[in-house]
Amino acid sequence: MWVVVPRYPLPILRTRLQAAGVRHVIELDAWERLPLNTRGDWMTVIPEQSPMCHDAAIMVVASGRAIMHTNDARLSLTQARRAMAEVGGPLDFMAVQMSGASWHPICYEYPDDVTAQICAEKRTGKLEAVTRLLRGTQPSLVMPYAGPPCFLDPALRHHNRWIPEPGIFPDPAQAARWLGDRLPGQPTLTLLPGDSVDLGSQRVFSDPHWDGFSWDDLEGYLDAYAARRAHEVAAVHAAHPEPDPASALDERFAEHFRRLASMSGYFLERIGLTLRFEVTGPAGGTWDVALGEREVDVHLTPRRRDAQYRLRLESRWMDAVISGRARWEELFLSLRFSAWRSPDVYNDYLVGLLKHADPSALDAVEAYETSRDPADTVVVSGEGGNWEVSRFCPHAGEDLQHGGVVSGGVLRCLGHNFDFDLSTGQCVNARCDPIVTRRIDHNKVRHAENVTSSADPA
Repeated sequence: MWVVVPRYPLPILRTRLQAAGVRHVIELDAWERLPLNTRGDWMTVIPEQSPMCHDAAIMVVASGRAIMHTNDARLSLTQARRAMAEVGGPLDFMAVQMSGASWHPICYEYPDDVTAQICAEKRTGKLEAVTRLLRGTQPSLVMPYAGPPCFLDPALRHHNRWIPEPGIFPDPAQAARWLGDRLPGQPTLTLLPGDSVDLGSQRVFSDPHWDGFSWDDLEGYLDAYAARRAHEVAAVHAAHPEPDPASALDERFAEHFRRLASMSGYFLERIGLTLRFEVTGPAGGTWDVALGEREVDVHLTPRRRDAQYRLRLESRWMDAVISGRARWEELFLSLRFSAWRSPDVYNDYLVGLLKHADPSALDAVEAYETSRDPADTVVVSGEGGNWEVSRFCPHAGEDLQHGGVVSGGVLRCLGHNFDFDLSTGQCVNARCDPIVTRRIDHNKVRHAENVTSSADPA
């Protein structure tokens, strides 16, 4: 058996497959073509532009059809158009993610109305970004996917409530209705596991397993599903017992962060905060980690009152991460924690340091971010006038000419919902380098391809 994966700066995908017994792993570079047979069929991978995000789309060209599955990758319009150029025309089938995997805001200690407001904003931003991508590519057939979540553990079942609007996990039926309202000429379908589609006739063949299933009775389905899988949920807990108080979890925690501190001064300088862990259960405690200025101080007895970020989790899950049985990103995606931060801004460098925890991966991010040319600009327009701004978002390189919206003096990058004050260039809701911004006279704007304002129906 051969398994094909994208080549990322962090080789964890390859090494995990090999550890699981997969002997033959093929790593593809971006846009590298892998022949599938002698008839001219091939496949390639299209990673996100920034190495901070190890996600990639897969494109397969077979029997004269071009099929793209974007997986968890946020492709830019430029990348999608290059894919069309690679196959010589529109894609025959494009699967697009319209429900992200995020622990913000639902794991944060916000009032319910604030959580609902943030969810609505992130939901709309995600749906708008995909709509713009499809409007610019016009594939023959689109399938929205991802979501809804399927939390079966009783301790996590409450997260399923974020499927209906304004939740951040719209199901495929909701996504299809959104596209139908905004791209009425775009053929769209939804599939369930086991379903298939004939790309010539666009006819769907449904798996009889789903007879009687309805998205309108999702709660009832999840109740029955949880009952069927309860023994597996119990097995997960059994595989992660509470650590012995004598296991020195605190000292191992401190050593873990001292090791992280040696990996990237670039990341530490951009984190610049004190992170407090409140670890409940046996072997737990309250531990502070001060990250910044090219060093890390770990205090197993809190010495600071000014922690800017707090994570609360059970000792069994912390032990799994510190022992290497799980990774930080797996913990975050499990939603088995709660969080608080002040100021309430996203710090991608903190998340990046934890989820990568590898010098080569962190070096790749630094090289990517420090090599961008701030002189490459585009003109954007809003209610207050026109600005010349950096063309590419300093976070992950999204082309703001196509992936930005302007509202109330703020430029929002739809790639990851980073907001930039047009008067100063500063990012107002995340830890991120500023964009270049300069107010320009309307009469001097000629032949500019402007970013649309948020009034655009998208």
